[in-house]
Amino acid sequence: MSSTAQLSARERITALLDDNSFVEVGAFVTRRSTDFNIQQKETPADGVITGYGLIDGNLVYIYSQDASSIGGSVGEMHAKKIVNIYNLALKVGAPVLGLIDSTGLRLQEATDALNGFGEIYLKQTLASGIIPQITAIFGNSGGGLAVLASLSDFSFMEGKQARLFVNSPNALTGNNKDKLDTSKAVYQAKTGLVDYVGETEADVIEKIRELVTILPSNNEDDASFDECSDDLNRMLTNFASEISDSKKALADISDNQYLFEIKPDFAKEMVTGFIRLNGVTVGAVANRTEITDDAGKVTEKFDGSLTSAGAEKAADFVNFCDAFEIPVLTLTNVNGYKASIEEEKTIAKASAKLIYSFANATIPKVNIIIGKAYGTAYLAMNSKHIGADMVFALPTAEIGTMDATLAAQIIYDGEAADVIKVKAEEYAALQSSAEAAAKRGYVDSIIEAEAVRQHAIYSFEMLFTKRESHPAKKHGSI
Repeated sequence: MSSTAQLSARERITALLDDNSFVEVGAFVTRRSTDFNIQQKETPADGVITGYGLIDGNLVYIYSQDASSIGGSVGEMHAKKIVNIYNLALKVGAPVLGLIDSTGLRLQEATDALNGFGEIYLKQTLASGIIPQITAIFGNSGGGLAVLASLSDFSFMEGKQARLFVNSPNALTGNNKDKLDTSKAVYQAKTGLVDYVGETEADVIEKIRELVTILPSNNEDDASFDECSDDLNRMLTNFASEISDSKKALADISDNQYLFEIKPDFAKEMVTGFIRLNGVTVGAVANRTEITDDAGKVTEKFDGSLTSAGAEKAADFVNFCDAFEIPVLTLTNVNGYKASIEEEKTIAKASAKLIYSFANATIPKVNIIIGKAYGTAYLAMNSKHIGADMVFALPTAEIGTMDATLAAQIIYDGEAADVIKVKAEEYAALQSSAEAAAKRGYVDSIIEAEAVRQHAIYSFEMLFTKRESHPAKKHGSI
């Protein structure tokens, strides 16, 4: 049993997969190197158990590192077993799940181990966008293993024992892990490297099972749907009060209030996750201006601006959805770009990535403007101008370059306050209202908050057979 976690490598597989569904592959593979007396050490399965099985009837391929076998370190044959699992998964189009608990690169095998890491990286790169890759960290994941986790589509961590790091905390100049443990799950979740942190191993395992059941098995699979038991015409009586905390708004729109949030501890002003509409998995992206608890009390507030972290979080999520033909719904409520010295270093590039991800995506894209939509930050949020298929707006939405009063102050600089007030009202009606945008064709329809679910469902049903092609190219460069 691993010294760093509650379950052994094999027990984790058993807990993750459907009962009696695991079939081991390469059980007798072991190391070939005999340098530094390594032949005197027992290395069952060369430190990693590999095979395939089922999750809720869905085929998955899996590898689980065994910290009780030479520390679960990655050597030549250890890596070859993982690569072989990837080869099989690519042939049949099934996800790969990696359960990490390892001391890292096997020093006794040196360059052979480095070659092994390289072969895994190559296979992960080739598999990216073809099959989902999910990594769960239960023990140590240091150095090259941290890169392996980052090459995956989703990374999970157990919150107490798991450690994820490229350089250990004590190796960072001026730091030690008692001062700041940069390897802990709580830290890596806030950096955006980890998508979900579980309190226990069982929690992580349950979340992985849930994610597998809502994702397609590969980029050509259209089976990521389930029977809908919710009313397709259900009115959202509380939606207007949920606009500020868009996480609650997304859950309200979804079948049976279902939401699988991605990166909940990173860039909290931007919500990303999966919902279901009429049984179909839909990616969701939404601006958020506050966080409320179950009692409706505000626990955290944001200024409504687009941040670099939020833009990158959304861009990565949209890219994943586009690769796997998952439609995307956005709830837009943004008043511009975050203004600070630190943000100025990164916001232009981050917003460019977000614009590129939406504009480049050929999946069905629906945008609902639920609040403010100001400036080019609004353009970045899946606007009609960069390719959204359908755009709706609530009657109270504000769409334009900036706040009407500020615009009037600039245009009528030097005029009396009462003149500016009148002109601000005029500007709001002519240039900043949902109706003004709809008259110009930038909004397809103005809808009531209660009807948002209905309009989202019929839009995606209409777009179900969408086909779109872009000019031929190898790939973009953003």
